[in-house]
Amino acid sequence: MDHRDHLALIRSAVRKAEVWAELGSGRGAFTLALAELLGAGGRIYSLDRDRKALRHQEGLLSARFPEVQVRYLAVDFTEPLALPLLDGILMANSLHFVRRKGALLKRLVAHIRPGGRFVLVEYNADRGNPWVPHPVAFPAWESLTAQAGLTATRKIGSYPSRFMGEIYAAESRKQPENGDGG
Repeated sequence: MDHRDHLALIRSAVRKAEVWAELGSGRGAFTLALAELLGAGGRIYSLDRDRKALRHQEGLLSARFPEVQVRYLAVDFTEPLALPLLDGILMANSLHFVRRKGALLKRLVAHIRPGGRFVLVEYNADRGNPWVPHPVAFPAWESLTAQAGLTATRKIGSYPSRFMGEIYAAESRKQPENGDGG
């Protein structure tokens, strides 16, 4: 996968000048795509436990997208987080490291404003391996999102994976407070 593929997977879920968090952002491949899509006025909270990876990201993003405000947080996204209300959360190839996803997902959804989006990029598989221990096939993701208070879950992109068949991107929405669906 390259930058164009990352953009294609998440493009339909991201709007200009929004506030997003990427959880488990690593060296920033999807953070770059998110920054490009958000553009001027966009804000990103980039979370990863690896400080070195975050420094790498900072070098890339400050050079390519100086108009996007990025806060780099060396934290574990499975712990309680101090984040503002977000327009969206992106988890790209990070949720498959979490065994018990339900409670975490509910806690994360609380950081999204009503009508906001949760975007997952994940292997479409039910069985893991040492590198991808707990993948979430799309049908299982649909069930998890419904339990966490997310609606309108849909696949927004896919990319072939020679190791696990397919990587997919899915978008879900946080139910608006008035319950009107959007």
